[in-house]
Amino acid sequence: MNKRSVLTIIGIVITLGVPALPLSRWENEFAGLGHLVGYEIIWWALVAFVLLYVRLAERRPLSSIGFRPPGISGLILGILAGVITLAGLAAIYFVLFPALHVNENQQMNQLIATPFWWRFISVIRAAIGEEVLFRGYAIERTQELTGNLTIASILSCAVFALEHVGPWGWGHLLIAGFGGVMLTLLYLWRRSLWVNIVAHFIVDGAAVLLG
Repeated sequence: MNKRSVLTIIGIVITLGVPALPLSRWENEFAGLGHLVGYEIIWWALVAFVLLYVRLAERRPLSSIGFRPPGISGLILGILAGVITLAGLAAIYFVLFPALHVNENQQMNQLIATPFWWRFISVIRAAIGEEVLFRGYAIERTQELTGNLTIASILSCAVFALEHVGPWGWGHLLIAGFGGVMLTLLYLWRRSLWVNIVAHFIVDGAAVLLG
């Protein structure tokens, strides 16, 4: 096994392993302002680590994990993809959830009760951080390691969905699973993190900032 493969394995373990930890429960982010800030610091530190890992340890450009110019058409596509994904999530939340007797009102009310500035930072962090971790790094590096794009995509989607179960409960797998599939398909289509970041921001922003 060569050095690049070893570095890739380490990167994938960190990128997908750390978010899979019950960080929300350990940090108890809604327990107070300090917990909110602490939770964000953990996530931003992880994102910064991955970016530095790519540049300093792997000695590769950030374009290798999807940071490529999106162009005007890409930004427009990101907005459209965000709106379409948001419509699908709304159908799940307002139609499928009641039919399945799934209720996330308590979690949502708890989130909306946080300061607007924190929600704004959280939305930006989710849009940038989750796309860097779950789409850019995870998909690109897992495909390189296994030679199989399907495996890379499924692994990314699975960990992304499961990572959201901790703070929201198992019913949220429908939300995170659908969102993960849509964002993965978008990334596979354009291979540009900026397009995904725009789409992700549209989805989370509408739910968290306008809710």
